[in-house]
Amino acid sequence: MAYLPRKSSYWLGFRSAWVYAGIAALFAGCASPPPPVAIQLPVEPEPVQPVVVAPPPAPLGKVSGARTPKDYRQDAAAHLYELHGPRIFTGKLPPLLYAVGVLQVEIDGKGHVLSTSWMRKPSHAPEVVSEIESKIRSASPFPAPAKMGRVTYTDTWLWHKSGQFQLDTLTEGQL
Repeated sequence: MAYLPRKSSYWLGFRSAWVYAGIAALFAGCASPPPPVAIQLPVEPEPVQPVVVAPPPAPLGKVSGARTPKDYRQDAAAHLYELHGPRIFTGKLPPLLYAVGVLQVEIDGKGHVLSTSWMRKPSHAPEVVSEIESKIRSASPFPAPAKMGRVTYTDTWLWHKSGQFQLDTLTEGQL
């Protein structure tokens, strides 16, 4: 057996320090990675959506710009002629008519008929009275009286024996 010199305690301490450091490094490699660092990136604000304001609802159907009941009567007569075209007597009316009636019609702001009132009712022709009232009601809604809000207008119905008619507002005259 060979003789090995005994190592000094300094050398053993130094050597053991390296061993411990190596073991520590080995275990450090096995450790879990450090938690990720939260990095805050600048956040772009969401684009602002423009506020869309809807226009007020338009009245259903036509609108009249009439400022007086007399002016509105033109719009109402044109509306009735448009709806009842085949029943309009074309040309000048004969001298003797089957019936003449004067009717007031009350219209609300949306053009709906509120009421009718006879000023001169053709009492000898009740069928004409009911037909005129029916035509007025079926023509609703009339042009909305936008500038007046509501209107009561008067028109004269000139009724031929054939069942055709003209309104005094748009009459072509009489022979």
